[in-house]
Amino acid sequence: MFLAKEGGLPATDRGLAYGDGLFETIRVEGARAPLLSKHLDRLARDARRLGIAITRNEVQRIASEALVEGAETRGDEAWVLKLIVTRGAGGRGYRPDPDGEANVLVLEASAPPPPPAVGVRVDFSRVPLTVNPLLCGIKSLNRLEQVLAAKELEGDLFEVLMSNNAGDIVEGTRTNLFVDTDEGWRTPPAHTLAVSGVMRAHVLACLQQRGEPVFETTLSLADLMSDSCRGVYLTNAVLGIVPVAELAGQALPVNNRLATVCGLPTEIDGASC
Repeated sequence: MFLAKEGGLPATDRGLAYGDGLFETIRVEGARAPLLSKHLDRLARDARRLGIAITRNEVQRIASEALVEGAETRGDEAWVLKLIVTRGAGGRGYRPDPDGEANVLVLEASAPPPPPAVGVRVDFSRVPLTVNPLLCGIKSLNRLEQVLAAKELEGDLFEVLMSNNAGDIVEGTRTNLFVDTDEGWRTPPAHTLAVSGVMRAHVLACLQQRGEPVFETTLSLADLMSDSCRGVYLTNAVLGIVPVAELAGQALPVNNRLATVCGLPTEIDGASC
């Protein structure tokens, strides 16, 4: 395994050449990363799915060292730790070397400002989202559809929601989606998602623990714009739980119900809700 910081990967890296890798962005408060174990579990699990040679213990050691170093320079401020894992260096051609060693790039940055408490403005993207069943849920380096959709974000537009070929609303460019309805909470099924978020998994677990009715089911445009919709929420491990105040020009009810049920990112200890 090759460990690098701040852009030190070799030019022959397969992550650069083919997007052959995956990544995690982890919110940190000082030296404490509330959802760290869930991030590392996903990183190790999805590396196995892709056949990338790195273990849970290895990414744990790398993350722990990065947290200590980050806390020494940043004190108690909120920051973001990003871990990029690639299949490693390789020559020409798509076929990977079965004996190749993974490369890991460690990056850090200041945390973004929190979204406004009054809610955010969201619209629908014109970029369709295609999810390969073999890659569903994996936070891989292949994010070109999200890159194109994010170009639509202008002014105070916080996010755009992307649809699959069937017309189902799937997720945002950087967020997962929960809808509060008269029948209960609804969120798109994991197998339909390009990225199955760590915060999404936490929210699902909290809702189930509290006995809230929650359904993993497809969502249409009509579902989000109907009178039975009592609120739309975006989830992201760095930003937390973000209420939507306006969707495609239509005002939506805004409250803190989902945040109250699940807690904010700084209040999550990984085991409790």
